[in-house]
Amino acid sequence: MPGAFSPASCYLGGVLREASIFLDESGSDGMKDRFYLLTLVLHDQQDDITNDIAHYELALRAKGLPDIPFHASPLLNGHGPYENLDLATRKRLLSSFRVFFRHTPIRYHCIKLKTSEYATVGDLGAAMRKRIVDFVFEHLEFFQGYERVKVYYDDGQRSIADAVHKALDYALATDAVIYRETSPANYRLAQIADYICTIELTALKYETRTSTATDEKFFGSWRQFKKSLRKELDQKEL
Repeated sequence: MPGAFSPASCYLGGVLREASIFLDESGSDGMKDRFYLLTLVLHDQQDDITNDIAHYELALRAKGLPDIPFHASPLLNGHGPYENLDLATRKRLLSSFRVFFRHTPIRYHCIKLKTSEYATVGDLGAAMRKRIVDFVFEHLEFFQGYERVKVYYDDGQRSIADAVHKALDYALATDAVIYRETSPANYRLAQIADYICTIELTALKYETRTSTATDEKFFGSWRQFKKSLRKELDQKEL
């Protein structure tokens, strides 16, 4: 399968094997959101995505669409850099990014927590940390197939940053993990993490019958969503 990971030898042709993990979360430390999600986008750095990015940017130009750093929530709601764009244009931007996502060789994992099950943000952070550790141990052979793992996160939520650092430092050799601050404006893979987080949250909203009119404008009915976007995500889930 194109883009599939293989925990083979750490060196291919004498080249150091490196993996990147791009993180994005949905939820806040204020415990006001119904769900708290953390998405980990995994990319083998030997899988060059330069052409995928070029094709995406070319498609935007060909369609006369602005190359705005993708940020799903403002796009759906018409806020920030999308505030002067009509619904049809925003739908076309989402569709173009969706095509880019489908063709980019990544895998991902999404941790989903129901906020009401935790008394404090500390409890939620501890649960997130455990889920990250469980995920790494479940796929330990994959992670050990790399000499270096680079983690990219903007440290937006303190509880998530702490959970990620503690979990990966515990589960992996600390000298194999490099933390980098990032922004979706600078990295297309961070934008993919943002996209996945939003689609996973939307799936939960459909499942719990809490979808909004905006969700249905962009994604259609729950049945349509499952046959299209949900299916596309399932094909890249690790």
